[in-house]
Amino acid sequence: MLKIDLSGKLAVITGATGQLGRVMSEILSDCGADIAVHYNSNAEKANALVEEIRAKGRRAAAFQADITNAESIAAMHDKIATELGNPDIVVCNAVIQYEWTNVIEQDISDYYSQFESCIMHNVYMAKNFVPAMKEKRYGRYIAINTECSALAEPNCSAYTAAKKGLDGFIRVLAKEVGEYGITVNEVAPGWTISYRDRENGSEKQEQYDMTVPLKRRGTDREIAQMVAFLASDLASFTTGAYIPVSGGRVMPGI
Repeated sequence: MLKIDLSGKLAVITGATGQLGRVMSEILSDCGADIAVHYNSNAEKANALVEEIRAKGRRAAAFQADITNAESIAAMHDKIATELGNPDIVVCNAVIQYEWTNVIEQDISDYYSQFESCIMHNVYMAKNFVPAMKEKRYGRYIAINTECSALAEPNCSAYTAAKKGLDGFIRVLAKEVGEYGITVNEVAPGWTISYRDRENGSEKQEQYDMTVPLKRRGTDREIAQMVAFLASDLASFTTGAYIPVSGGRVMPGI
């Protein structure tokens, strides 16, 4: 029987205290991975997540960093290496939230924030964490993209533009580091059911659901399970892939 086994692996997850990041931390640790929990401002939630992971018998610690700042990411890398070791798995999940509106009304600063949190975030993470992967000739680098980058729908131009740029960066990185046994992939969720939706009873969104071939929204666990697969040796020959987890709403062509 095939099993996702991440025993002995260390994963760093940015935005680990967020709605999706929390579940990815839980799923990867359920598969056996130790977790470096990144957070920006919510230390209380990060420490609670660390305790939850440690209760499973995994190693875990919380690390603060500003994902848009090169020095902050470098400092986080050094702390993780000292306290837990060099990660085998990098999951870049964090992104700056903003108000979506049309191009004419979108604040110019939103385009910069999305560029910094989608693209430069990944640049800084790759520069700091990939060198150790190259030395041991093993690594899994996973970036969280979005169905929006493929659909380019109204009112999400800043997010879409930045995530399209992320796609280009990831494809280049995959070609540059493949010879070192490092895979580099993207998971692209649709509008995902989260803890917040379950608390608010907002799982069903009929107007959106009707645009999905499976006629429902995906769950945070379904996204996290794809991340776990790509982080495992079951996906050892998959790299440079943009994988929608959107119920068929995005179907990349050939």
